[in-house]
Amino acid sequence: MRAKIIGVGSCVPEKVVTNHELTKTVDTSDEWIRTRTGIQERRLSDEATATSDLAIVAAERALAKANLSAQDLDLIIVGTTTPDTLFPSVACILQGKLSAVKAAAFDVSAACSGFNFALTTATQFIENGLYKNVLVIGADTLTKYVDWNDRGTCVLFGDGAGAVVLTASDDGSGVLASWLKAEGHLSDKLIMPGGGSRDPGQKNGRFITMDGKNVFKFATRVLEESILAVLKKANLETKDIDLLIPHQANSRIISHVVKKMDLPNEKVFVNLHKYGNTSAASIPIALDEAFAEGIIKAGDIVVLSGFGAGLTCGANIIKW
Repeated sequence: MRAKIIGVGSCVPEKVVTNHELTKTVDTSDEWIRTRTGIQERRLSDEATATSDLAIVAAERALAKANLSAQDLDLIIVGTTTPDTLFPSVACILQGKLSAVKAAAFDVSAACSGFNFALTTATQFIENGLYKNVLVIGADTLTKYVDWNDRGTCVLFGDGAGAVVLTASDDGSGVLASWLKAEGHLSDKLIMPGGGSRDPGQKNGRFITMDGKNVFKFATRVLEESILAVLKKANLETKDIDLLIPHQANSRIISHVVKKMDLPNEKVFVNLHKYGNTSAASIPIALDEAFAEGIIKAGDIVVLSGFGAGLTCGANIIKW
């Protein structure tokens, strides 16, 4: 049995913040942001909107497309590093709001790699026969944790949620292989120092801090590494890829890897210009859009690859 995606959904806040608007509050320009990141605008959640509020909309849309009810779910996994509260988990909040009475629920914390880590985890539960129907969500509201005076980080992030419904299937489609990795010795290169048990009073601040140069070097290295590794596990080659959906963080990272792998641009889906880096939500949002636009067809080989704080990286390869 394989874990087959039978429904996808996504949700982003209504508020759009353009690069031009950011120039009013921070020393930057539209050209500076676009040439260095590829981002033109991003979505911001308001003060009253928490991560679970975006996640539940994405979940309901994915369930509707899967033609399942929440009562059919056996498990809910949410990849996030911006939970509504330290506890309970976003997954448990969703389980209650959806009335998914049969489902176990927990969160996975791997930052921007969160969706791939959650998808891999869900796949194991299905492949070993423990569960049949699993809801996997990537959702983050990182704009609540950026210093809007720091142009090195505030221009990068947006909010959103994306979801997939997995079911056990023996028709040959589904997740073919997964690959996960962490390099914890680089954990200080991308960090939110305040708010955890080491600094509950947030004396070190509650904003994201990033060593951009080292994160960029890590990302360009492991994005390629993860794609090649997951292809090898599936006994496939680069030429077999019908669509690559990379983590939507920076167009220069994506372009560097795509060029190095000699992968045609038409086989790479990019939407970061509209949403910025939505962390764990970026890949499932892009997956939902690619499917809705008819870019993904039955039988296609789709590779999902990402990287994030930890530092972490991961990839999944899917036969649609």
